[in-house]
Amino acid sequence: MLIKLLRAKIHHATVTQTDLNYHGSITIDSDLMDACGLLANEAVIVADCENGNRFETYVIVGPAGSGVIGINGAAARLSKVGNRVIIMSFVLATPEEAATHSARVVIADKKNRAAEILVHATSPRRA
Repeated sequence: MLIKLLRAKIHHATVTQTDLNYHGSITIDSDLMDACGLLANEAVIVADCENGNRFETYVIVGPAGSGVIGINGAAARLSKVGNRVIIMSFVLATPEEAATHSARVVIADKKNRAAEILVHATSPRRA
């Protein structure tokens, strides 16, 4: 049996650009990617805090220090510049892997820089 766990998250990043005509994806400043451990081409779920839209896409590396959070392709219709988003990736783990798993969460500031980095250990449920 596999358990789906949060692996990496960027919390409250601000959308800086949208491009309906791009092939698809979300462009993320590579500094933010490094801070939480996201990889190029990794599948992510994006939740728009302003309108409740959620969509799945994949990550494209943006220039370091640019603060870019770009919603591309059809998903550009689901968000807009200035909206805050939560970007999440997940992993499937065995119970043994889950016992030692931890998720990296980056809290973004208003310029899409890592204001805080949290590591959340997966702990067994206590009775």
